[in-house]
Amino acid sequence: MPVSKKENSPCPIDAMLSVVDGRWKGTILWRLLDQPMRTSELRRSIPGITERMLIRHLQELVQDGIVLRHEESSVPPRVRYSISEYGLTLVPVLSVICDWGRGHLRWLEMRARRLE
Repeated sequence: MPVSKKENSPCPIDAMLSVVDGRWKGTILWRLLDQPMRTSELRRSIPGITERMLIRHLQELVQDGIVLRHEESSVPPRVRYSISEYGLTLVPVLSVICDWGRGHLRWLEMRARRLE
């Protein structure tokens, strides 16, 4: 039975996935590793993401303590996002997932060639 984000699960994999699961969350985190970014900068750097989905994922990441939201008191108001100290603990996990993903894409490509 799937665990919703509102439920706590004793399974560590479910706990991790409840934070990083989402079509764009990995990409958002990867982009924020380089530098804090404004919402518009993030959106431009991630082709295909809608503003609604970006804001939703950012809100969830902020709620989970992975990303920090910095409001600048200026006119117009500016908001920047950065990875929190706690969020930085995900970097090794994201690196391993990225490496596995690269290998999986190669495997899929080889498999597709064999089927041709």
